[in-house]
Parts: sequence; structure tokens; C-alpha cells
Amino acid sequence: MHNGKILTEREGIIESGTIAWRGEHIAYVGKDANFPDEQFQDGHSLVRIDANGGWVVPGFIDVHVHGGDGRDFMEANDESFDAITRFHRRHGTTGLLATTVTASPEAIKRVVRFAKSYQNKDTHNAELLGVHLEGPFISPAQSGAQDPRYIVLPRRDWLEGWTREHPNTIRMLTLAPELDGAHSLIGWLNEHGIVAACGHTNASYDQIIEATEQGLCHAVHTFNAMKGIHHREPGTVGAILDDARISAEIIADGHHVHPACIRLLAKLKGPDRFILVTDAIAATGMADGEYHLAGHDVVVKDAVSRLKHGGNLAGSTLTMIDACRYMIETVGLDIGQVSRYASGNPARLLGLERWMGSLEEGKLANVLLLSPQLELQTVWVRGKNI
Repeated sequence: MHNGKILTEREGIIESGTIAWRGEHIAYVGKDANFPDEQFQDGHSLVRIDANGGWVVPGFIDVHVHGGDGRDFMEANDESFDAITRFHRRHGTTGLLATTVTASPEAIKRVVRFAKSYQNKDTHNAELLGVHLEGPFISPAQSGAQDPRYIVLPRRDWLEGWTREHPNTIRMLTLAPELDGAHSLIGWLNEHGIVAACGHTNASYDQIIEATEQGLCHAVHTFNAMKGIHHREPGTVGAILDDARISAEIIADGHHVHPACIRLLAKLKGPDRFILVTDAIAATGMADGEYHLAGHDVVVKDAVSRLKHGGNLAGSTLTMIDACRYMIETVGLDIGQVSRYASGNPARLLGLERWMGSLEEGKLANVLLLSPQLELQTVWVRGKNI
């Protein structure tokens, strides 16, 4: 693909750039004029695509997504996983974590078991990178849209069993670090390469800092469903803002967080510790109406999802491309920053930066073509556009 503005982490924007791939991997990123045409004339037809001055960016990676197109990952079957990964691929996501909700251990185990088998399925949709367990070890005081009937204290034995039976599947766990047994579990997660994240928590500033010493390194949907900041007790939010070891995700939909708070978080977290997510639920991509999430009835009106009883926000109907546009058009950040938040940083959080998250030779050809007006044109996953 030539004649594009190629966004790279190392060299910035390459004007009048070319990106080329062989099979699943990127083989060239650089100026149009420097493209080694003869190296790609190896007996195979060379397909040329004119980007027409559009943006060429890495595919998005969503580490917090529950569903879409009317389906939920908790259904744990081919139809739901296919529908969700296909839907989000159409909106620029090339890799994601199937995110669970607070539910029975049997229901959670069913998702983990199915996700393990699904990871081997060649769909060319958004690639399933693993599972994000959101709960059930959360605070009843900050349950949000999670089902309080299934909230329990941390159970390390559950995680040991799930990971033993289905290794390399669980990639992240959200918990309330103030709960009894949380520190031990956080240490175990850290030792086993699973991201320990705080969320749905009423932890004090000191409790978050103590948990960070044990290996806590991430915060889910920052500002939402967590103890807020106060000048005499900075709380969960204050610790996240203050501690550079904690990366922070945000739902940039214009409803969950004020743009001024998003700008503040981005400034304090710096270029490498800020992550965009959708927290999308099954209603994403669907018409307004009534839906179901985590044991609650949910009403979607004007694309905003709220609990039918109580009115709290319940996930979102956001897509990654819409989140990126909101960050640029409303929050006021540039496309280079936002691409890093949507692709490079989540890849680093999951330890996958060697293979994805940026446009570099040797990495997977997970590539997006956007128009100059940031409208999504084409999505390639592992070099294929289906």
C-alpha cells in the first residue's frame, strides 16, 4: 500500500509512505521512493493499493470488551465469539481480550475453557488474545453493573485450577485490592504473567500503593466504579494518577468521563501508560432498546447503556474507531498519541509488543487504512482483508 501517511512509533509519520507485507508479516515500511520493488517481484503477483493520502495505522487492541452485535462472551459458544470478533474487526479492532463479568465460578470457567479452544480457530476476525476476568473478586460498595450475588473474596485456588487446565488463556484479572486475600493473589498473578488490575474497588490511596508493591500494574475504566479523589484521602483515583507504575484505561465515549479528566489522565500517565478500551456490551451495534448484562436489565437510549433499575452506566456501546475519533476531535490529542493508546500500549501491557501494536518490519500485518477525515476504510488482520 502506497501514497499514505504511515504512522510509526519510531519514526513518527512517514509522508508519502509505503507499507508492504508477505503473508502474515510486514516486510517493508518506508518512503514510496525507497520501496525495493524488485524484492517483491518473486514470482507472485504484487497487489498495489493506493491509500490516496489517508492514514495507515496499526490495528486496535481492546483489552476490555464484553460483547457486540447482540452477543456476549459469557455465552461461550462459536456463534457468540464469531459475531463479536467479526463485529469489532469491522470497526478496526484486530486483537482483543474476551472480558467476563462477575458470575458463578462455573460460568467463568466455561468462558475460559471455550476461549482456550477458540484461540486456535482461524477466523480472520479480531484475534482472540485471551481472557480478561472482570471480577468476581470486587467490592460490593463499587459493584456498578456487576451482579452482587456472585461477588466473593479472592480465591487463588480458582485461578490455579483455571490456569492449570487452560494455560496461557487468562491474561488479566480485575479485582478490589483491599479485600482479604487480594495481596497474595496479586503476587501470584504477577509471578504467572497475568496482569493484575484494580477496578470496582473502594481502596484507599495507601491500599492501592501497597498492592502495587505486590505487582498491581493496571486500572480498569479509570474514574468509574472506584473510590474517587479527595485532597485529604486521594483514594483509588489519586493513587492511579500519582503512581507511574500503574497504567490506566479509559472509556472515551463522552458519557463515562469528562474530556478534561481524560486530558489530565493522559498528561499524568505519559505516552506509555494510557490505554483506550471500549467496555462494549452486547448492545453495541444494535438499536436502542432493552438488553441484559451480568444479571441486570439494561436500557440503551441514544446509544447510552444504563441499568434499568438505578440508572447507573452499564458498559458502553463504543467501538475503538469511535473512541479514537473522540480522543482527537473532542479531547484534543493528536493521532500519534491516540494510536499509541489504542494499539502500542495495550500490546505492551499484554507483553505482545514483539508481534503487534505498531507498524514495523517483522510484526504481524494488522493494518488499518483511514481516510484523511479518520473514517475507517479497510482492515487487514494478519495480512488478510476479509
